[in-house]
Amino acid sequence: MYKAAVVGDKESIYGFAAVGLTTKEADENTAGDIVEDLVKAGYGVIYVTENLAFAVEKQMEKYRAVSVPAIILIPGVKDNTGEGVANVHRFVEKAVGSDILKE
Repeated sequence: MYKAAVVGDKESIYGFAAVGLTTKEADENTAGDIVEDLVKAGYGVIYVTENLAFAVEKQMEKYRAVSVPAIILIPGVKDNTGEGVANVHRFVEKAVGSDILKE
């Protein structure tokens, strides 16, 4: 079984530890290296707050064609572009067959 982690600012990620995910606080200067470290440590799912998308763009492109690791953008508490919410909708739709989160 693969491990899962969340990378982002403290305010956006601290709640994920309560449900058993590894959390890694990061900023635009450290996010890429943290993602690479998580990949090397065997993490299969790495959630990254969307405000750090540009900082992990190289890693997302590098691993886009493989199924593991999955690097998934999620919304954070600030500086959201909408990409994280769109990703969540796409993954829910893929999992259950329809977008049950649609308003």
